[in-house]
Amino acid sequence: MSTLAANAPGAAGGGLADVAASEATLRRFLHGLPGVDQVGLESRAATLGTRSIKTTAKAFAIDLAVSMIDLTTLEGADTVGKVRSLCAKGLSPDPSDRSTPRVAAICVYPDMVATAKEALRGSGVQVASVATAFPSGRAGLPVKLADTAEAVAAGADEIDMVIDRGAFLSGRYLEVFETIGAVKAACERPDGTSAHLKVIFETGELQTYDNVRRASWLAMIAGADFIKTSTGKVAVNATPPVTLLMLEAVRDFRAATGVQIGVKPAGGIRTTKDAMKYLVMVNETLGDDWLSPHWFRFGASSLLNDLLMQRQKLSTGRYSGPDYVTVD
Repeated sequence: MSTLAANAPGAAGGGLADVAASEATLRRFLHGLPGVDQVGLESRAATLGTRSIKTTAKAFAIDLAVSMIDLTTLEGADTVGKVRSLCAKGLSPDPSDRSTPRVAAICVYPDMVATAKEALRGSGVQVASVATAFPSGRAGLPVKLADTAEAVAAGADEIDMVIDRGAFLSGRYLEVFETIGAVKAACERPDGTSAHLKVIFETGELQTYDNVRRASWLAMIAGADFIKTSTGKVAVNATPPVTLLMLEAVRDFRAATGVQIGVKPAGGIRTTKDAMKYLVMVNETLGDDWLSPHWFRFGASSLLNDLLMQRQKLSTGRYSGPDYVTVD
C-alpha cells in the first residue's frame, strides 16, 4: 500500500484505506461505483433550473454569489498593474455601494501570487494560484511540484491543480491519485499549515458522466479539499448536470467518511440567472452546510459584473448604464 494512500484524508475517515493499495484495487473501487443514470441526472438538473427565487431571497442569493466568486486573470498578457486592479475590484466590487460583499478569492498564475498577496493583505480575501502545468496538466511530477511550491512559498492560500486527463482516460488511476497526493503534500508550509487544494477535472474532456463520478471519488480519496469542473480554457466547461453529479459525490463521500469537500463549477457561468440555478442546486442537494464560500465557489469572473448590475436593479428599480461596472 502506498504511503499516499494510507495518509489520504478520505481514506482515514471511512474505511477506504485499502482502496489505493494498488492499481487493481483502485480500478476495482472506481469501476464499482454505481453507474450514472444520464436521463435522470439531466432531468433533475433541468428541473432544479426552473425554480424561481423571489425578490428578498434573490437579494440574499446575489450577495452570497458575489462572496463565492474566485475572481480570475489567467492570461499570458497579465501584468502587475492588471493583477492589482483585479484585487481592488475583488475588495470593493461596487465602489458606489460599500455594502457589497468582497469576493472569495483572487486567482492568478504563480508568478503573480506575491503581487496579489500584498494587495489583499489583511482583507480576508484568499489568494488562489493555478499550478501543475495549468491548463493541460501535461508535465512531469517534478515540474508540477515545483510549480506548486513556488506558489505556496509566495503566499498562495489555495492551489488549483489540474489532473492529467490523458493518464485518467488511459486508466492510469493510481498515477493520477499519487500525483494529487504529492501536490497535496507540496501545499504544506513550514509552520504546519497548508494551502487548500482544488483539483480540476476538465470535465468537458472526460467524455462520460461515469468518468466524472470516478474522478470525483479518486480526487477526494487522494486528499482534495475542493473538486472543480474546469479550467475555463476549453469549449465545454461547467454544466448543471456535471455540477449536480459532483455535488452528489461530495454528499455521498461525507456520508461514507465524515469528510466534507467543496465544489467549484468554473467556466461558462455568466449571468445572475445561471448563478441562481447553481445555488438552488447546492441547497436542494446538500443543504445549508455547503452554502458558504468555504464549500462552494464560482470560477466565473464575468459573472461578477452581471451580479452587480442585478444588485443595483434590485436596490434602485432600474439598470445602470454600461459604464457602471469595469471591463476586466
